[in-house]
Amino acid sequence: QVQLVESGGGLVQAGGSLRLSCAASGRILSTYGMGWFRQAPGKERDIVAAISWSGGSTYYADSVKGRFTISRDNAKNTVYLQMNSLKPEDTAVYYCAADQRGRVQTQFWEYDYWGQGTQVTVSS
Repeated sequence: QVQLVESGGGLVQAGGSLRLSCAASGRILSTYGMGWFRQAPGKERDIVAAISWSGGSTYYADSVKGRFTISRDNAKNTVYLQMNSLKPEDTAVYYCAADQRGRVQTQFWEYDYWGQGTQVTVSS
């Protein structure tokens, strides 16, 4: 069993930055693929970014390319999402997820474990 806890969300003005963290316990994350998803009110949960177990492969949604960076520190059992140049449309609850197969996955049903989410609000 893997427990995931997100942190780092909050309220920021447009153009600002936030760094989200996803800390894992219960299992070592070094063999898991990891993803960040977001869900705005009334909308589906969409992929934001994903990273393979080694960090050698990444994926970004078109809407965040060039602004967000996913990274991982396997020694700390933590995955990060650095978010720069934030826009009001980035407002959502952000979730991290773990995939035991270790690959870059882009569909929410491909992930095995989920955190509870952290709210990100970007004001205009």
